[in-house]
Amino acid sequence: MTSIPHSNRYLPHEVSTRFYAVKLYRSGVGVKFVCRRYHISKASLMRWNKRFDETRESLLDHSHRPHSPHPNSHTEQELKWIHDLHRRNPHISLLEMFGKLKSQKGYSRHPLSLYRVFRQLRYSSKASSTKKAYVPKPYDTPDQIGVKWQMDVKYVPTACYTGDMPQKFYQYTVIDEASRERFLYPYLEQTSFSTVDFLQRAIRYFGYQPQILQTDNGAEFTHIAKTDRTHPLDVLCQKLGINHKRIRPRTPRHNGKVERSHRSDQERFYNHLKFYSFDDLNLQMARYRRRANQIPMQSLNWLSPIQKRKQLV
Repeated sequence: MTSIPHSNRYLPHEVSTRFYAVKLYRSGVGVKFVCRRYHISKASLMRWNKRFDETRESLLDHSHRPHSPHPNSHTEQELKWIHDLHRRNPHISLLEMFGKLKSQKGYSRHPLSLYRVFRQLRYSSKASSTKKAYVPKPYDTPDQIGVKWQMDVKYVPTACYTGDMPQKFYQYTVIDEASRERFLYPYLEQTSFSTVDFLQRAIRYFGYQPQILQTDNGAEFTHIAKTDRTHPLDVLCQKLGINHKRIRPRTPRHNGKVERSHRSDQERFYNHLKFYSFDDLNLQMARYRRRANQIPMQSLNWLSPIQKRKQLV
């Protein structure tokens, strides 16, 4: 059932509808015919007919504002306290105002009552932030495949697993920046061994190796603590002649293409996924990988990654 917002629940009939409905009724036509023709109720027709004086203005809605205030509403004295306190301190918060009114003026209302008045008077204790808004830097996306890859790891949600979760599963992802083509593969561990194995599988899948491999600063991609040892991923990159580039710590937006693809994976794949074992996950992920690389993308002028790769080649 479609829900209707509170502000749209009362949809009044137009004045022309009221006018011609009453005119037709007064011409001698039956009530049922008039109500059926104009989609109105009998009570509305009788109400309009009672106040109709041959002018359209008589059928306009009157104000629904009550003639007298509610007996439990704020008094003029209480409103003056609130106004004076806010005038002396425009940046006062709601809680501070409530504390001062309660201790100095004997204010006995509920805090939510003060909040409603606070909003009705359009008072606000929020000031504009002094933090500078982030301005995205221009990014030079390669126009040839194999120039730069972005790699990252996504944790497979436990809710997708049917049965008792024996261990965690991880999705390794690499994306070619030019074509947006991706390679996905699941692993049981988020380790440097899995990273090296995944990069080798990705090179076999794409049929070429990148000039630059961009990752974050996770332990599966680089050593977190200072050490003289070389990370296994760096060993493989040096062997293959790949430049391993790490983004600035705690700035995942620098790896934005692969990070954004993980959100698409969550919406298109994991929100609908149920798997029973690691082999089942591997099979379903391979099917999804083929489908995902054939979905048109706005950033590619509505070409799919596969079509973009063929165009660039």
